[in-house]
Amino acid sequence: MAENVTNNTAESRYELHAEGGVAVAAYQQHGDIVAFTHTMVPEKLRGHGLAGTLIAAALADVRQRGLKIRPECAFVVDYVEGHPEVQDLVAA
Repeated sequence: MAENVTNNTAESRYELHAEGGVAVAAYQQHGDIVAFTHTMVPEKLRGHGLAGTLIAAALADVRQRGLKIRPECAFVVDYVEGHPEVQDLVAA
């Protein structure tokens, strides 16, 4: 996982701490499926690729843990569609 991205399991979200705020990817875990429900980057941090960095690290963590995903958030849906290397993570 990227060094500045952490899985805050108590809050059910991945967090990317950056100067000026925290980008988050909220999720709900149901068994071995992680449903990504919302991605949020503070307005002043948008446009710097933080959401992509956050989701890439979150998906790498999901893969390492042997889990699957259900992309419910529009950003995660678009990310998965644009990155064939992670499409195998999507639960059938």
